[in-house]
Amino acid sequence: MSVPELKKIYLEEVVPALQKNCGFQNLHQVPKIDKVVLNSSFGVELDKNGIEELRKDITSLSGQAPIVIKAKMSVSNFKLREGMPVGIKVTLRGNVMWEFLLRLIAIALPNIRDFRGVSSKLDGLGNYTLGIIDHSIFPEINVERQRTNTGLDISIVTTAENDDHGKELLKLLGMPFRKQPTQSSSEQKAA
Repeated sequence: MSVPELKKIYLEEVVPALQKNCGFQNLHQVPKIDKVVLNSSFGVELDKNGIEELRKDITSLSGQAPIVIKAKMSVSNFKLREGMPVGIKVTLRGNVMWEFLLRLIAIALPNIRDFRGVSSKLDGLGNYTLGIIDHSIFPEINVERQRTNTGLDISIVTTAENDDHGKELLKLLGMPFRKQPTQSSSEQKAA
């Protein structure tokens, strides 16, 4: 089995750059991506056919069969009963994870209309979560048979110990973070 392209980039370019930029002495200190979790919560608005269609979509874009998450308790205000399906999730590791990340960074995100980059806010522990409003930005999804726009949460879990190292890892892998607004020269003169 061949090594995924993004994993080659990580091993050949990102690891040496992280060692140089962050001052890691040992190769095992360099942060890496541990797993990617895809989650789609749909509540009670989808019928059984819609849930099955969403399962097929998530399977085709992740390469793995997702599990259906069921409600743990009944909530009458939301017309939710215990045991009803409320979401779908799948955890990616290994080569499947690297292939998905490459498709996300190189194909799906640039496919978004008026795309200006993703938020650069991490969770404080070096992990990154990205919310996508419509999962049909992935080329594997057949738009003709899709009836509703279903959102998708993508959580990238890293072994980084802080946000700076996690952000540097993702930036070197090609994550298109939004540019931070800089002060104009007239604002700098006034300050």
